[in-house]
Amino acid sequence: MTSTASTASTASTASTQTASSVDSGVGTSPVRPDGVLKVRGEFAYSSDLWADGMLWGATVRSPHPHARIVRMDLTEAVKIAGVVLTHEDVPGGNRYGLEHADQPVLSDGLIRYQGEPIAIVAADHPETARRAAAAVRVEYEVLDPITDPEAAFTATALHAEHGSNLLRHVPIRHGAYADGVEPTAPVVVVGEYTVGMQDQAFLGPESGLAVPAEDGGVDLFVATQWLHVDRTQVAAALGLPEEKVRITLGGVGGAFGAREDLSMQVHASMLALRTGKPVKMVYGREESFFGHVHRHPARMRYEHGATEDGRLVYVKARILLDGGAYASSTGAVVANAATLGVGPYEVPNAHIDAYGMYTNNPPCGAMRGFGAVQACFAYESQMDRLAERIGVDPVEIRVRNAVSEGSVMPTGQVIDSAAPVAELLGRVRGKPMPAPAADDPRERPGGVAGTTRGEGVVRGVGYGVGIKNVAFSEGFDDYSTARVRLEMVGGEPVASVHTAAAEVGQGLVTLQAQIVRTELGVRQVTVVPADTSVGSAGSSSASRQSYVTGGAVKAACERVRADVLGRVAGAAALHGGKLTTVDGEPVADLADVLTGPVEHTVEWRHRPTHPLDPVTGQGVAHVQYAFAAHRAVVDVDTELGLVRVVELACAQDVGKAMNPQAVVGQIQGGTAQGLGLAVMEEIQVVDGKVRNPSFTDYLIPTILDMPPMTVDVLELADPHAPYGLRGVGEPPTISATPAVVAAIRAATGRALTHAPVHPDHIAGLTATSGGDTE
Repeated sequence: MTSTASTASTASTASTQTASSVDSGVGTSPVRPDGVLKVRGEFAYSSDLWADGMLWGATVRSPHPHARIVRMDLTEAVKIAGVVLTHEDVPGGNRYGLEHADQPVLSDGLIRYQGEPIAIVAADHPETARRAAAAVRVEYEVLDPITDPEAAFTATALHAEHGSNLLRHVPIRHGAYADGVEPTAPVVVVGEYTVGMQDQAFLGPESGLAVPAEDGGVDLFVATQWLHVDRTQVAAALGLPEEKVRITLGGVGGAFGAREDLSMQVHASMLALRTGKPVKMVYGREESFFGHVHRHPARMRYEHGATEDGRLVYVKARILLDGGAYASSTGAVVANAATLGVGPYEVPNAHIDAYGMYTNNPPCGAMRGFGAVQACFAYESQMDRLAERIGVDPVEIRVRNAVSEGSVMPTGQVIDSAAPVAELLGRVRGKPMPAPAADDPRERPGGVAGTTRGEGVVRGVGYGVGIKNVAFSEGFDDYSTARVRLEMVGGEPVASVHTAAAEVGQGLVTLQAQIVRTELGVRQVTVVPADTSVGSAGSSSASRQSYVTGGAVKAACERVRADVLGRVAGAAALHGGKLTTVDGEPVADLADVLTGPVEHTVEWRHRPTHPLDPVTGQGVAHVQYAFAAHRAVVDVDTELGLVRVVELACAQDVGKAMNPQAVVGQIQGGTAQGLGLAVMEEIQVVDGKVRNPSFTDYLIPTILDMPPMTVDVLELADPHAPYGLRGVGEPPTISATPAVVAAIRAATGRALTHAPVHPDHIAGLTATSGGDTE
């Protein structure tokens, strides 16, 4: 028997949605069951979880990026809190990780990054827990950190068992390069580009509640992106069989990749099992910066060779990603950067080397765009340089080289569904230009502060287009599980759907109900809380849940429908509580046929992918490609280096707009994160230490920074995907950043080879890494 937590989280209660199956099925935009609560501030997030008699946990973290623990004194902390645990108290294995189990639950002596957890405490009040954590006395031998990913190639391995600091190298050799031949071209442009470390900056901090169970296990309520991989790692660390670790999704206040890795899950569970009481942990904002992974900083050198009319002959690129202290998902990020590294362009010859390195900088992992963001900034900057070199419009150079259905990627994979890159570019270019700025301080760079009065302000226009893979790649067994039940309740057919797919704000709860209404023709649908009592749904990342969990829900509904229809001759569809013919004629009432519940559980997989060849990088590695294009219009005070993004236009092919309003919301939100990376978002890391772990100093776009935005949604169905849909969430983040930076370049005439662009880059006070045009 397991114990239960008294929780306030609405995400932990069933969502029952009643609506017309016609008005609220696939292709419509029904009201989100969590929408009104979130707008009113009444939605309960995981930080609102509560259980009677619970304790509060806190974490002791290293202030050094590289050090050895010489001695630890817990005496004063134990007097305050009573419970202090270190690596010696980890019941199972003291290592976890998404791709490599290389990260300690609690440091066993060697510190590899600032903020590494070394001890945990539990007390009856959060302030008492914080005081106890501060009372842990640690003596360190401070070591010189490895902070330069280039120097990491020859530095002593941070993980001795790994043998070197090279985490992964992905080579791509395509066309002549596969035969060892160096192609030549009459026009060559070379550039070096850097991208800073971006934070996911979700507003709901890491938080959760662990409750000890009577069977010796633990019930964990937590904000996460991937319940089952959490369970696997938590169970291993606790030394428990997986069935004794039960995880229920708490209310998630944003994720964007940072919740794929563990944060407080094992720590809270350890404390709960040691004390026999529920333990809650909630990070503050500063701790959150140390408690999750970030976007990989990148250094990239690109060489584009083209004909005199601008058609690409070859692309040669070196992409260096700083993975920080632990692997997380760096291996997959490196693969994405490599395989998508030439962009959505026809490139007959490609030579790409992408590297991920261990350093003593903060760990980096999944973030919206996942490797494609960094590469896109570089290759789009190169396309603008190429356009300038041969004297054509920046859109024209892209259209001349755009991929289309049937094009071959540098990995040898054929794009076998719509790839409307030229159309997307045409749509954003064809949008009317915004009016000149009014004589209003709110419409000037610098805003109402009045730092700019209109003098020295120049308008610029820039474009960006990007490509992103959807779902997991390289042969990963990517699937989702869905359980659908249909029964009569009070004389009305009611369906329920149960998956472990994490609702992280993207609207998946709504979408699951839409699919059930469409497939079973019922009004009332209950979405059961996501937990580990049903099979895995994989991660809410890689723009995959609508595709994979949507596919699983659809398949489970089809099983239920076939079961019911098979009971009546001539029945072909379910609609409005009746079994109907193909022509819609009723043949039976569902109430007469459905004498008991009908339930089916389906494990659904997309078409297989395959590993890349380790030497050439060839292989059918991806499930699906998605494309988006942006036009950015900016006003720049060229003397002060201030930027105002005046307008953004986006066009994106989504295959099928499953929920049109949610699709537009995803495109707007993704664009906002791309804008942030273009002009303001960067974690400042100096000698391995984070200098701006707060929203005072780490800036994210507010409603005043986001300009008016027009969105064109194309629906060019992918025949291989459920309903023809295409992943939506990541592509707009990818192309927004280079579009905004290109617009600033157009206004200033400066190279601007670093994202984000700093005011001193514009004003000419600081040189950025350059690129020579040959």
